[in-house]
Amino acid sequence: MSHSVIKVLLVDDSAVIRGLMTQAINLDDQISVVGSAMHGQAALTWLNSHQADVVVLDVEMPVMDGISCLKQLRQSHPDLPVIMASSLTRAGAEITLQALDLGAAGCVAKPVASNAAEAIAQMAHDLLPLIKALVRGRQTDSQSLTQLQVRTTTSPVKTPMVLVIGSSTGGPNALKTVLSALPEKFSLPILIAQHMPPLFTRTLAEHIQRDTGRPTSEAVDGALIERGHIYIAPGDHHMVVDKQNDRMVIRLNQEAPEHFCRPSVNPLYNSAANWYGSSVLAVMLTGMGDDGIEGARSISERQGYIIAQDERSSVVWGMPGAIAKAGLANQVLPLRNIASELARLCSL
Repeated sequence: MSHSVIKVLLVDDSAVIRGLMTQAINLDDQISVVGSAMHGQAALTWLNSHQADVVVLDVEMPVMDGISCLKQLRQSHPDLPVIMASSLTRAGAEITLQALDLGAAGCVAKPVASNAAEAIAQMAHDLLPLIKALVRGRQTDSQSLTQLQVRTTTSPVKTPMVLVIGSSTGGPNALKTVLSALPEKFSLPILIAQHMPPLFTRTLAEHIQRDTGRPTSEAVDGALIERGHIYIAPGDHHMVVDKQNDRMVIRLNQEAPEHFCRPSVNPLYNSAANWYGSSVLAVMLTGMGDDGIEGARSISERQGYIIAQDERSSVVWGMPGAIAKAGLANQVLPLRNIASELARLCSL
Protein backbone atom coordinates (compact mmCIF):
# COMPACT_ATOMS: atom_id res chain seq x y z
CA MET A 1 0.00 0.00 0.00
CA SER A 2 1.22 3.48 -0.77
CA HIS A 3 2.29 5.48 2.27
CA SER A 4 2.29 8.91 0.61
CA VAL A 5 0.49 11.63 2.53
CA ILE A 6 -3.17 12.06 1.56
CA LYS A 7 -3.83 15.61 0.33
CA VAL A 8 -7.10 17.26 1.36
CA LEU A 9 -8.83 20.40 0.06
CA LEU A 10 -11.23 21.98 2.57
CA VAL A 11 -14.11 24.07 1.19
CA ASP A 12 -16.21 25.97 3.74
CA ASP A 13 -17.20 29.60 4.10
CA SER A 14 -16.57 29.49 7.86
CA ALA A 15 -12.97 30.17 8.86
CA VAL A 16 -13.78 28.62 12.25
CA ILE A 17 -14.91 25.32 10.70
CA ARG A 18 -11.92 25.25 8.36
CA GLY A 19 -9.65 25.80 11.34
CA LEU A 20 -11.27 23.04 13.39
CA MET A 21 -11.15 20.60 10.47
CA THR A 22 -7.50 21.43 9.86
CA GLN A 23 -6.64 20.75 13.49
CA ALA A 24 -8.58 17.45 13.36
CA ILE A 25 -6.81 16.33 10.20
CA ASN A 26 -3.42 17.35 11.59
CA LEU A 27 -3.87 14.73 14.30
CA ASP A 28 -2.98 12.10 11.67
CA ASP A 29 0.43 12.40 10.04
CA GLN A 30 -0.80 10.39 7.03
CA ILE A 31 -3.23 13.16 6.00
CA SER A 32 -2.53 16.82 5.27
CA VAL A 33 -4.65 19.86 4.41
CA VAL A 34 -3.01 21.26 1.28
CA GLY A 35 -5.57 23.92 0.42
CA SER A 36 -8.71 25.71 1.56
CA ALA A 37 -11.44 27.70 -0.15
CA MET A 38 -14.34 29.83 1.03
CA HIS A 39 -16.80 28.73 -1.65
CA GLY A 40 -17.23 26.35 -4.58
CA GLN A 41 -15.92 28.66 -7.27
CA ALA A 42 -12.69 29.23 -5.35
CA ALA A 43 -12.33 25.47 -4.94
CA LEU A 44 -12.68 24.86 -8.69
CA THR A 45 -10.11 27.59 -9.39
CA TRP A 46 -7.70 26.06 -6.86
CA LEU A 47 -8.03 22.63 -8.47
CA ASN A 48 -7.08 24.05 -11.86
CA SER A 49 -3.51 24.46 -10.65
CA HIS A 50 -3.22 22.15 -7.62
CA GLN A 51 -3.85 18.52 -6.80
CA ALA A 52 -5.88 16.98 -4.01
CA ASP A 53 -6.79 13.38 -3.18
CA VAL A 54 -10.03 14.28 -1.37
CA VAL A 55 -12.31 17.32 -1.20
CA VAL A 56 -14.31 18.05 1.96
CA LEU A 57 -17.15 20.26 0.71
CA ASP A 58 -19.57 22.39 2.71
CA VAL A 59 -23.21 22.18 1.65
CA GLU A 60 -24.28 25.82 2.03
CA MET A 61 -21.88 28.59 0.87
CA PRO A 62 -22.09 31.98 -0.87
CA VAL A 63 -21.00 32.56 -4.49
CA MET A 64 -21.23 28.83 -5.34
CA ASP A 65 -22.86 26.29 -3.03
CA GLY A 66 -21.82 22.70 -2.48
CA ILE A 67 -24.32 21.13 -4.89
CA SER A 68 -23.33 23.42 -7.77
CA CYS A 69 -19.65 22.82 -7.08
CA LEU A 70 -20.17 19.05 -6.87
CA LYS A 71 -21.90 18.99 -10.26
CA GLN A 72 -18.90 20.69 -11.86
CA LEU A 73 -16.40 18.51 -9.98
CA ARG A 74 -18.06 15.37 -11.30
CA GLN A 75 -17.44 16.66 -14.82
CA SER A 76 -13.93 18.06 -14.39
CA HIS A 77 -12.60 15.57 -11.79
CA PRO A 78 -14.87 12.50 -12.03
CA ASP A 79 -12.63 10.25 -9.91
CA LEU A 80 -11.92 12.74 -7.11
CA PRO A 81 -13.68 11.62 -3.90
CA VAL A 82 -15.89 14.30 -2.35
CA ILE A 83 -17.09 14.26 1.26
CA MET A 84 -20.03 16.51 2.07
CA ALA A 85 -19.99 18.34 5.42
CA SER A 86 -23.47 19.29 6.60
CA SER A 87 -25.22 20.72 9.62
CA LEU A 88 -27.53 18.41 11.56
CA THR A 89 -30.75 19.95 10.25
CA ARG A 90 -33.57 18.72 8.04
CA ALA A 91 -32.46 21.11 5.29
CA GLY A 92 -28.86 19.94 5.65
CA ALA A 93 -29.94 16.32 5.46
CA GLU A 94 -32.02 16.91 2.32
CA ILE A 95 -29.20 18.69 0.50
CA THR A 96 -26.68 16.04 1.59
CA LEU A 97 -28.85 13.24 0.21
CA GLN A 98 -29.05 15.15 -3.06
CA ALA A 99 -25.27 15.40 -3.08
CA LEU A 100 -24.85 11.68 -2.47
CA ASP A 101 -27.25 11.04 -5.34
CA LEU A 102 -25.06 13.26 -7.54
CA GLY A 103 -21.95 11.26 -6.76
CA ALA A 104 -20.52 12.47 -3.44
CA ALA A 105 -18.68 9.54 -1.85
CA GLY A 106 -19.67 10.18 1.75
CA CYS A 107 -20.93 12.66 4.30
CA VAL A 108 -20.09 13.89 7.78
CA ALA A 109 -22.09 16.01 10.17
CA LYS A 110 -20.62 19.26 11.37
CA PRO A 111 -19.91 19.03 15.09
CA VAL A 112 -22.38 20.08 17.75
CA ALA A 113 -19.97 20.60 20.63
CA SER A 114 -19.59 22.79 23.69
CA ASN A 115 -15.92 23.55 23.10
CA ALA A 116 -13.23 23.43 20.41
CA ALA A 117 -11.48 20.35 21.78
CA GLU A 118 -14.70 18.34 21.67
CA ALA A 119 -15.46 19.56 18.14
CA ILE A 120 -11.97 18.61 16.94
CA ALA A 121 -12.28 15.14 18.50
CA GLN A 122 -15.66 14.59 16.84
CA MET A 123 -14.35 15.69 13.43
CA ALA A 124 -11.29 13.48 13.77
CA HIS A 125 -13.48 10.50 14.67
CA ASP A 126 -15.75 11.02 11.65
CA LEU A 127 -13.37 12.37 9.01
CA LEU A 128 -10.03 10.60 9.36
CA PRO A 129 -11.13 6.99 8.78
CA LEU A 130 -13.45 8.07 5.95
CA ILE A 131 -10.69 9.96 4.14
CA LYS A 132 -8.33 6.98 4.44
CA ALA A 133 -10.96 4.49 3.31
CA LEU A 134 -11.90 6.51 0.24
CA VAL A 135 -8.30 7.07 -0.89
CA ARG A 136 -6.56 3.88 0.14
CA GLY A 137 -9.36 1.34 -0.01
CA ARG A 138 -8.55 0.47 -3.61
CA GLN A 139 -4.78 0.59 -3.18
CA THR A 140 -4.58 -2.54 -1.05
CA ASP A 141 -4.00 -5.95 -2.57
CA SER A 142 -7.21 -7.90 -2.17
CA GLN A 143 -8.26 -11.44 -2.86
CA SER A 144 -9.72 -12.04 -6.29
CA LEU A 145 -13.17 -13.58 -6.55
CA THR A 146 -11.58 -16.91 -7.44
CA GLN A 147 -9.67 -16.85 -4.14
CA LEU A 148 -12.67 -15.99 -1.98
CA GLN A 149 -14.23 -18.85 -0.11
CA VAL A 150 -17.94 -18.71 -0.92
CA ARG A 151 -20.47 -20.96 0.81
CA THR A 152 -21.58 -23.70 -1.54
CA THR A 153 -25.36 -23.45 -1.14
CA THR A 154 -26.95 -21.76 -4.15
CA SER A 155 -30.45 -21.42 -2.69
CA PRO A 156 -31.88 -20.74 0.77
CA VAL A 157 -32.53 -23.68 3.09
CA LYS A 158 -36.02 -22.28 3.79
CA THR A 159 -38.26 -19.78 2.04
CA PRO A 160 -37.00 -16.31 3.01
CA MET A 161 -39.26 -14.40 5.37
CA VAL A 162 -37.28 -11.20 5.87
CA LEU A 163 -34.57 -9.20 4.09
CA VAL A 164 -32.00 -7.42 6.28
CA ILE A 165 -29.51 -5.00 4.72
CA GLY A 166 -26.39 -3.34 6.10
CA SER A 167 -24.67 -0.37 4.44
CA SER A 168 -22.40 2.57 5.16
CA THR A 169 -20.13 4.67 2.91
CA GLY A 170 -21.76 4.78 -0.52
CA GLY A 171 -24.83 3.10 0.94
CA PRO A 172 -27.61 5.54 -0.01
CA ASN A 173 -26.91 5.16 -3.75
CA ALA A 174 -26.39 1.41 -3.41
CA LEU A 175 -29.70 1.09 -1.56
CA LYS A 176 -31.46 3.09 -4.26
CA THR A 177 -30.00 0.83 -6.97
CA VAL A 178 -31.04 -2.40 -5.27
CA LEU A 179 -34.44 -1.39 -3.90
CA SER A 180 -35.59 0.41 -7.06
CA ALA A 181 -34.82 -2.67 -9.15
CA LEU A 182 -36.81 -5.13 -7.03
CA PRO A 183 -39.94 -6.40 -8.81
CA GLU A 184 -43.28 -5.10 -7.60
CA LYS A 185 -44.25 -8.58 -6.40
CA PHE A 186 -41.24 -8.76 -4.04
CA SER A 187 -43.08 -8.68 -0.72
CA LEU A 188 -40.58 -9.45 2.04
CA PRO A 189 -40.30 -6.88 4.81
CA ILE A 190 -36.96 -5.06 4.42
CA LEU A 191 -35.02 -3.82 7.45
CA ILE A 192 -32.00 -1.57 6.84
CA ALA A 193 -29.15 -0.39 9.07
CA GLN A 194 -27.38 2.46 7.26
CA HIS A 195 -24.69 4.37 9.12
CA MET A 196 -26.13 7.90 9.28
CA PRO A 197 -26.79 10.53 11.95
CA PRO A 198 -30.24 11.50 13.25
CA LEU A 199 -32.48 13.43 10.82
CA PHE A 200 -30.50 12.04 7.88
CA THR A 201 -32.12 8.61 8.24
CA ARG A 202 -35.62 10.12 8.15
CA THR A 203 -34.73 11.95 4.95
CA LEU A 204 -33.22 8.74 3.55
CA ALA A 205 -36.51 6.93 4.22
CA GLU A 206 -38.41 9.63 2.35
CA HIS A 207 -36.05 9.37 -0.62
CA ILE A 208 -36.33 5.58 -0.73
CA GLN A 209 -40.13 5.70 -0.65
CA ARG A 210 -40.10 8.22 -3.49
CA ASP A 211 -37.64 6.17 -5.54
CA THR A 212 -39.24 2.75 -4.99
CA GLY A 213 -42.94 3.44 -4.44
CA ARG A 214 -42.82 1.09 -1.44
CA PRO A 215 -44.06 2.11 2.02
CA THR A 216 -40.87 3.23 3.76
CA SER A 217 -40.32 4.77 7.15
CA GLU A 218 -37.77 5.49 9.80
CA ALA A 219 -38.43 2.67 12.26
CA VAL A 220 -40.51 3.24 15.39
CA ASP A 221 -40.14 1.21 18.56
CA GLY A 222 -42.84 -1.46 18.82
CA ALA A 223 -43.92 -1.25 15.18
CA LEU A 224 -45.19 -4.44 13.60
CA ILE A 225 -42.95 -5.79 10.83
CA GLU A 226 -45.25 -5.91 7.80
CA ARG A 227 -44.71 -7.51 4.43
CA GLY A 228 -43.93 -5.11 1.61
CA HIS A 229 -42.65 -2.41 3.97
CA ILE A 230 -39.13 -0.95 4.30
CA TYR A 231 -37.82 0.13 7.71
CA ILE A 232 -34.72 2.31 8.25
CA ALA A 233 -32.90 2.25 11.59
CA PRO A 234 -33.00 5.79 13.04
CA GLY A 235 -29.73 7.63 13.50
CA ASP A 236 -28.21 7.08 16.98
CA HIS A 237 -30.42 4.01 17.61
CA HIS A 238 -29.86 0.30 17.11
CA MET A 239 -32.76 -1.53 15.44
CA VAL A 240 -33.50 -5.14 16.39
CA VAL A 241 -36.16 -7.74 15.66
CA ASP A 242 -38.29 -9.01 18.55
CA LYS A 243 -41.44 -11.07 18.97
CA GLN A 244 -44.61 -9.94 20.74
CA ASN A 245 -47.86 -11.91 20.85
CA ASP A 246 -46.76 -14.13 17.94
CA ARG A 247 -45.94 -11.11 15.76
CA MET A 248 -42.51 -9.86 14.77
CA VAL A 249 -41.93 -6.28 15.92
CA ILE A 250 -39.15 -3.69 15.80
CA ARG A 251 -37.35 -2.62 18.94
CA LEU A 252 -35.06 0.40 19.15
CA ASN A 253 -32.40 0.96 21.77
CA GLN A 254 -29.43 3.16 22.54
CA GLU A 255 -27.12 0.51 23.87
CA ALA A 256 -23.38 1.00 23.38
CA PRO A 257 -22.19 1.55 19.80
CA GLU A 258 -20.80 -1.53 18.05
CA HIS A 259 -17.80 -1.06 15.76
CA PHE A 260 -18.12 2.62 16.75
CA CYS A 261 -21.55 2.72 15.07
CA ARG A 262 -25.12 3.35 16.23
CA PRO A 263 -27.06 2.17 14.37
CA SER A 264 -24.89 -0.88 13.87
CA VAL A 265 -25.60 -3.71 11.46
CA ASN A 266 -24.68 -6.28 14.11
CA PRO A 267 -27.77 -6.00 16.35
CA LEU A 268 -30.05 -6.15 13.31
CA TYR A 269 -28.32 -9.21 11.85
CA ASN A 270 -28.05 -10.98 15.21
CA SER A 271 -31.68 -10.45 16.14
CA ALA A 272 -32.91 -11.47 12.68
CA ALA A 273 -30.87 -14.67 12.93
CA ASN A 274 -32.31 -15.32 16.40
CA TRP A 275 -35.96 -14.99 15.38
CA TYR A 276 -36.02 -15.95 11.69
CA GLY A 277 -33.21 -18.54 11.64
CA SER A 278 -32.69 -20.07 8.21
CA SER A 279 -35.45 -17.87 6.77
CA VAL A 280 -33.18 -14.80 6.89
CA LEU A 281 -32.03 -13.26 3.63
CA ALA A 282 -29.19 -10.79 4.26
CA VAL A 283 -27.32 -8.33 2.06
CA MET A 284 -24.18 -6.39 2.94
CA LEU A 285 -23.57 -3.35 0.77
CA THR A 286 -20.65 -0.94 0.45
CA GLY A 287 -19.16 0.51 3.63
CA MET A 288 -15.91 0.99 5.52
CA GLY A 289 -14.87 -1.10 8.50
CA ASP A 290 -16.27 -4.51 9.38
CA ASP A 291 -19.52 -3.76 11.19
CA GLY A 292 -21.87 -6.70 10.76
CA ILE A 293 -19.24 -9.45 10.68
CA GLU A 294 -20.41 -11.03 13.95
CA GLY A 295 -24.05 -10.75 12.93
CA ALA A 296 -23.27 -12.33 9.56
CA ARG A 297 -21.63 -15.21 11.40
CA SER A 298 -24.84 -15.69 13.42
CA ILE A 299 -26.90 -15.76 10.22
CA SER A 300 -24.48 -18.23 8.65
CA GLU A 301 -24.56 -20.53 11.68
CA ARG A 302 -28.37 -20.66 11.42
CA GLN A 303 -28.15 -21.38 7.69
CA GLY A 304 -29.52 -18.04 6.55
CA TYR A 305 -28.50 -16.76 3.11
CA ILE A 306 -26.02 -13.89 2.67
CA ILE A 307 -25.11 -11.80 -0.38
CA ALA A 308 -22.13 -9.41 -0.27
CA GLN A 309 -21.54 -6.62 -2.77
CA ASP A 310 -18.36 -7.11 -4.78
CA GLU A 311 -15.27 -4.92 -4.56
CA ARG A 312 -15.43 -3.37 -8.00
CA SER A 313 -18.91 -1.90 -7.50
CA SER A 314 -18.34 -0.80 -3.87
CA VAL A 315 -17.30 2.72 -2.90
CA VAL A 316 -15.41 1.09 -0.02
CA TRP A 317 -15.11 -2.70 0.19
CA GLY A 318 -14.84 -2.88 3.96
CA MET A 319 -18.04 -4.35 5.37
CA PRO A 320 -18.93 -6.60 2.41
CA GLY A 321 -15.25 -7.49 1.99
CA ALA A 322 -14.98 -8.65 5.60
CA ILE A 323 -17.90 -11.02 5.12
CA ALA A 324 -16.63 -12.28 1.78
CA LYS A 325 -13.09 -12.89 3.07
CA ALA A 326 -14.44 -14.71 6.13
CA GLY A 327 -16.24 -17.19 3.87
CA LEU A 328 -19.67 -16.16 5.18
CA ALA A 329 -21.20 -15.06 1.87
CA ASN A 330 -23.26 -17.40 -0.28
CA GLN A 331 -22.64 -15.05 -3.19
CA VAL A 332 -20.44 -12.02 -3.92
CA LEU A 333 -22.19 -9.98 -6.61
CA PRO A 334 -21.91 -6.69 -8.50
CA LEU A 335 -24.39 -4.12 -7.24
CA ARG A 336 -26.40 -4.21 -10.47
CA ASN A 337 -27.07 -7.98 -10.08
CA ILE A 338 -28.23 -8.06 -6.46
CA ALA A 339 -31.90 -7.14 -6.97
CA SER A 340 -32.51 -9.76 -9.65
CA GLU A 341 -30.82 -12.40 -7.50
CA LEU A 342 -32.97 -11.47 -4.49
CA ALA A 343 -36.05 -11.84 -6.67
CA ARG A 344 -34.84 -15.23 -7.91
CA LEU A 345 -34.13 -16.50 -4.40
CA CYS A 346 -37.61 -15.55 -3.23
CA SER A 347 -39.30 -17.26 -6.18
CA LEU A 348 -37.75 -20.70 -5.67
